[in-house]
Amino acid sequence: MSRKSSKSGQTMVEYIIIVVIIAIAALAIFGVFSDRIRAMMGGAVVELGGDTSAVDTAVDTPSVDGLKSITKDGVAAP
Repeated sequence: MSRKSSKSGQTMVEYIIIVVIIAIAALAIFGVFSDRIRAMMGGAVVELGGDTSAVDTAVDTPSVDGLKSITKDGVAAP
C-alpha cells in the first residue's frame, strides 16, 4: 500500500515540475514579445472603438520605461 502512495506523490511532483517549466517559458516569451503584444492589444482596442489616446501613449512607451514609472501603489506615474 505504501508503494501506491509513493508513486502518487512522485507523479504529483512531476506534474508540478512540468507546470513550473511551462510558467517560466511563458514568462520568458511574454518578456521578449511584450512590446509587440502591447501594440497588438492597442490595435484591437482602437478597432473596437476604445480610447485611442491611452493606446497611443502605451504603444509609444517601451515596456521597460512603463515598468519604471509604476509607483508603489501599482499606478503608473504621469
